[in-house]
Amino acid sequence: MSADGWANFRAWCDHPEADAIIARWEATGTLTAALNWYRANVGAEAWADAPLGFPPVQAPTMGVWSSGDFALTERQMSGSGAFVSGPWRYERIEGPGHWLQLEAPDEVSRLLLDFLPV
Repeated sequence: MSADGWANFRAWCDHPEADAIIARWEATGTLTAALNWYRANVGAEAWADAPLGFPPVQAPTMGVWSSGDFALTERQMSGSGAFVSGPWRYERIEGPGHWLQLEAPDEVSRLLLDFLPV
């Protein structure tokens, strides 16, 4: 990720705040910790044949997906409702990428304000 002036990170993520993230990782040495979060996740293949048996989410839940997301498919997000026994709401936003809250903050805020109880 950090080789060649972070070229791999920049090419892979297309993050709008890449410079700030790189500076923070360099200052704190936390790249490994950031990557370990992903390493600890259960791979999709584990879910297909042997569900892990977690109880369904009972709290009201909203899933938001953007059509430009390079890491999460719409089917993954919309299918998350199968793991929710409480109220489920799915929203699709056209255009932004994986960093939805940074690329479309007004739209995300509007959805959250509409979803969360006052």
